[in-house]
Amino acid sequence: MARLHAVDGVPPRRVDGPWQLVVTAPGACAGPGDAASLSGWIPAEVPGTAAAALRAAGLWSEAAPTPLHGSDVWYRTTLSLDGRESLRFEGLATLAEIWVDGTLRLETRSMFLAYAVEVDGAGTVELALCFRALQVALARPNRRGRWRPRLATPGSLRHVRTSLLGFMPGWCPAVDAVGPYRPVTRTALGAGVPRVLSADLRAELDGGTGRLRLRLALADVRGSRLTLRCAGAAAVIEADAAGCFAGEVLIPDVAPWWPHTHGEPRLHPVEAEIDGHVLALGRVGFRTIALGRPFAEGLSLTVNGVPVFCRGACWTPADLVGHSAEACRPLLALAQEAGMNMLRVSGITLYEADAFYDLCDERGILVFQDLMLANFDYPIDDPAFRDRLLAEIDGFLDRTQASPALCVLCGGSEVAQQAAMLGFPRDAWTGGLSDDVLAARVARLRPDLVVVPNSPSGGDLPFSTDAGLAHYYGVGAYRRPLEDARRAEVGFASECLAFANVPDAATLREADLCDPASPGWAATVPRDRGADWEFEQVRDHYIQDLFGLDPETLRRDDPDRYCALARAASAEVMEAVFAEWRRARSPTAGGLVWFFRDLAPGIGWGVVDAAGRPKSAWYALKRAFRPVQVTISDEGLNGLHLHVHNETAAPLSAVLRLVFSDAEGRAVAKAERAVAVAPRSSGTWSSATLLGRFFDATGSYRFGPMAHALAHASLVDADADAVLAESFHFPQGRDPAPRPVGLAAAIEPGAAGPVLRVSADRHALCVRIETEAGARPADDGFHLAPGASRRIALVGGGNPHGIVRAVNTNEIVKF
Repeated sequence: MARLHAVDGVPPRRVDGPWQLVVTAPGACAGPGDAASLSGWIPAEVPGTAAAALRAAGLWSEAAPTPLHGSDVWYRTTLSLDGRESLRFEGLATLAEIWVDGTLRLETRSMFLAYAVEVDGAGTVELALCFRALQVALARPNRRGRWRPRLATPGSLRHVRTSLLGFMPGWCPAVDAVGPYRPVTRTALGAGVPRVLSADLRAELDGGTGRLRLRLALADVRGSRLTLRCAGAAAVIEADAAGCFAGEVLIPDVAPWWPHTHGEPRLHPVEAEIDGHVLALGRVGFRTIALGRPFAEGLSLTVNGVPVFCRGACWTPADLVGHSAEACRPLLALAQEAGMNMLRVSGITLYEADAFYDLCDERGILVFQDLMLANFDYPIDDPAFRDRLLAEIDGFLDRTQASPALCVLCGGSEVAQQAAMLGFPRDAWTGGLSDDVLAARVARLRPDLVVVPNSPSGGDLPFSTDAGLAHYYGVGAYRRPLEDARRAEVGFASECLAFANVPDAATLREADLCDPASPGWAATVPRDRGADWEFEQVRDHYIQDLFGLDPETLRRDDPDRYCALARAASAEVMEAVFAEWRRARSPTAGGLVWFFRDLAPGIGWGVVDAAGRPKSAWYALKRAFRPVQVTISDEGLNGLHLHVHNETAAPLSAVLRLVFSDAEGRAVAKAERAVAVAPRSSGTWSSATLLGRFFDATGSYRFGPMAHALAHASLVDADADAVLAESFHFPQGRDPAPRPVGLAAAIEPGAAGPVLRVSADRHALCVRIETEAGARPADDGFHLAPGASRRIALVGGGNPHGIVRAVNTNEIVKF
């Protein structure tokens, strides 16, 4: 049911303990009485995990994580009761027993379900939880699947409803999730307090009118009328013969919910009042989500009738060890700052805590949600497994029922792809629960969502790039040229652009990873099991492709320069691919980078490192994802095309400038014109249109030596004399050869704190700002046009200082 946040301003109480835990051999204690006699009990936080409690006690570390799935873990606490109460367990990982005063009350078999038991009495009772060794269950004989993926081991995981995190060598550290990782709460069931049996809350946008529907069932109903309130409107609902309240409130001219790139994510509190009691039902957003074209042509979403280019990343848990719900807050702030308007929760992870979806609602970040199914041939035909999975789907949709950010529900990750790549016939990777049952389930509980069968899926093969959903690694893992991003005609990339992204120098020093030739460095690079290559080789391929330098020579002879070019390569590729995909004529309606955050310190897939610091790729995406943006595409004999995007709700009036300069920084051709772009739309201008004459902008005609080495487009707010966005094109390639560029930097006061003015006399390639004293730049890894300067805000305050450098000069400027 929809979440009940509070009754008369009082939320459900958490069972905060104090809790203790002890780790035992499998089956060593039959019940809590046996465990009570053991020594070695340590304090534990709930919600939390055994690994987090052991780490706090100095008995566990990320560097050498102690396995826990081979042990039983007991938790205990006491409760003071004064009557009947309901205890709710939001998440127990994974095979758990709930004991009350030495009596086994419930056994659980899924970490993705919530459970409840009722307790009654007066005085103190003992609550105990036992998490039985998962390895014992995995070792039991089970029917084997038709295929065995290399992603995760052992194969018997397909029978257990638990996360694959910790079971994926090369992808994720071996951190075992054991314990009550979600809250344990208690709710009084005494007389005088309304007890909600079910609540169905639907927020719909009908033209400009918000329509809020409520169906509420209460135990022991006393009043016969309920008042539903939202956004300044109210409606009185009469009880039916069964004591159920069903009705709606209409809100004319309601402020709709938008992704933050396209408008304001407006939320409206909802409350229901009955018999003098006020039930807080959370906040809703009024919006519509629909397909912009048939799924077979590539997933495309419209929000409130407006096509939205969806961009972001595949989410990874913010706290892999303790699974703290609040740990996602700063990371979601970074996602919003980077212009990400969608995050995908992949089937290899776990359903996130309520706080994640609430924050995505607040920040206007769409959520693409997988079921927790990945790669395996799951036993859907087993009635017990199927029932648990259906309950899991229902439970997730119930608790996220009011979330406007949730937009896509997907049947899992790479299940269809795995079967198809292993040569199984089409009927092995189509149909089944994801195709036949999921849509019907969603239609009943969340009819406003878009349902997709699997990721990837939709084409003649699940991994076809030009249909449905694609996992696009043409540019990236398969080392295709940048032009492949256009040639592949990607419809929607629910995964893309996986690189071994090098973190900043401070992170490398903290992790003792300053030598890129060291075994320690290599050990942190992600890899696919069974592949004869790794993702560092992928990134190094683009160092050579973009900059014409041998990465192995650089790694050996100049590690610092190697790291600088490695950071630049990932950033340049990501920015270039998304510029291509955002063209008006591009069939691509979205792209989600693999991953958002590293799961461990090192050279991981994340665009944010394990400590939460942005990498060069994050800065590149921040530039690529700007709601007001200008990009350049090379159209060969048709010259350069400049694409101006305005995703905001306001019309855009600006000046579009295009400058061609030679290797010495001299302008050889230039033009500018005033442009107007309507809200949430785009415009395209060719270089010929802007110049008003022929100029070989792409070097395609070759009527002599190329006149220019750089094309620079900028979109300028003439009234504020501010550059809104800029883009660069390198017709002769990116030349990293060191030369004098006249790089300069100085701290200046800004309205919100200190800013750094960076300038260059000649073109500066991939300018890096390395700060100390806790500050970070608002942009990094950017290019500077000849004679240009930029004012970069420094986030984090203090008295920042550091250095500025670029990859095409030996100049190092201190500030």
